Amino acid sequence: MSSLPKPTESEMAILRILWQDGPATVRQVHEQLSQNKDAGYTTTLKLMQIMTEKGFVQRDETSRTHVYKAVVSEADAQKQLLDRFLETAFGGSAAKLVMQALGNHRTSRQELDEIRQLLDKMENRKDL
Repeated sequence: MSSLPKPTESEMAILRILWQDGPATVRQVHEQLSQNKDAGYTTTLKLMQIMTEKGFVQRDETSRTHVYKAVVSEADAQKQLLDRFLETAFGGSAAKLVMQALGNHRTSRQELDEIRQLLDKMENRKDL
């Protein structure tokens, strides 16, 4: 994923559908997209063709109806986007990102407990 270009917002919407539902035709993706956004079928088709060229999706052309599947995993895409965001918005400081997020968002007790567990796990890993 690191060698792939950054997906656009529209490309991310298509990738989310493919990650959630698995391989799909342009029509199936378009139907999902049109529930939340006014987009034409040909626009969806063109986006998916561009995404194939970029290496985000793969097209199976063995049948008359082409089926697309995500090539990049959700975790890899999130990591790349987060790395770029972290670098550009927070100068690479994960601490600044976390403090900003926690300071601007009402965090539940459960979320804080999960964060503590993650920090404990990370701390223990560093001690090894």
